Amino acid sequence: MGLREREGGGGISCRRGRGVRQARAGSGAGAAVTMAAAATATSPADKERFICIYPAYLNNKKTIAEGRRIPIDKAVENPTSTEIQDVCAAVGFNVLLEKNKMYPREWNRDVQYRGRVRIQLKQDDGNPCLPQFPTRKSVMLYAAETIPKLKTRTQKMGGSDQSLQQGEGSKKGKGKKKK
Repeated sequence: MGLREREGGGGISCRRGRGVRQARAGSGAGAAVTMAAAATATSPADKERFICIYPAYLNNKKTIAEGRRIPIDKAVENPTSTEIQDVCAAVGFNVLLEKNKMYPREWNRDVQYRGRVRIQLKQDDGNPCLPQFPTRKSVMLYAAETIPKLKTRTQKMGGSDQSLQQGEGSKKGKGKKKK
């Protein structure tokens, strides 16, 4: 509230007047209480503070605009939320699977693309739960690296190879009959 307010300059005094009122409203004891309550209510161990990983983050079929967050050469083909949960739980993370959640950029509403995994990355004191995974990107890269090694993935690949071999054999047989 300097000299400018007293001398006039209506626009300046109006702007300053609003700023003073805003400062007064925000500097009261009520604001301090709500900020203190917010700080205590949101510790890193709360389930709402767990990091979220959607399958789209790790999907090599997605572009960055569609939601992929890791390099395409490290990404996985169509990961599911249960696979991400299995990998993270096996390494020792506190994991929460939310089956009915959808990634907002996902246009396909199939069950295969549903789900979100919440992972506790930090403890109450702010230190990482597992020292080898200090960031969310390190967790995503680990999950993308480990998902192809899951038994469900290796069994699916084995089954599809056998069916391809059987199909090729029957085609060769048909070709011989025609000659």
